[in-house]
Amino acid sequence: MKLYYSPGACSLSPHIALLEAGLPFDLVKVDLRAKKLENGDDFLKVNPKGQVPVLALDSGEVVTEGPVIVQMIADKVAAKNLAPARDSADRYKLLEWLNFITTELHKSFGPMFSPVLADDAKAFFKDRVMAKFKYVDSQLAGRDYLMGSQFTVADGYMFTMLSWADRMKFDLSAMPNLLAYKARIAARPKVQEALTKEGLLKAA
Repeated sequence: MKLYYSPGACSLSPHIALLEAGLPFDLVKVDLRAKKLENGDDFLKVNPKGQVPVLALDSGEVVTEGPVIVQMIADKVAAKNLAPARDSADRYKLLEWLNFITTELHKSFGPMFSPVLADDAKAFFKDRVMAKFKYVDSQLAGRDYLMGSQFTVADGYMFTMLSWADRMKFDLSAMPNLLAYKARIAARPKVQEALTKEGLLKAA
């Protein structure tokens, strides 16, 4: 398999999932502005959407959209419990979390990265994201992870959003559950490995 990624982008979530799953894969770095691969090839030929993540399977099939990719990864190694069993009540709860992250957090972060959007517009989206983080903080009371005591692919996605909050200098000090959760995930060896491989963390 090949994971097409851009350092620190939302492709960090499937990168973490692949490492946690222990599956073999190659990393292919993408320049999202130029839509080029490191060897100069046209990324749009890989994914006409022009976005990461992209998971190229050994069969030649290409899968896009992070929430789908991470579930596919989890289902390949069901014994690792990176996602609850298909058709279970907990699986639908995981889907609820993945959809919440992708629609309420991920899509609201996007405009804040825009170099042309006015500051007042960015402030609107920041307020929206902060309100959503407050909800997540409330749901983490008494829990290690979003689904309870078990780390799942949703946690890798949420951690990616929290890393974006760091980059944007969000003040999350009033959300102790969320901060403890972020630290818990950051300490996972496979998360550290993903961050190091993407150049986001210096190797020890």
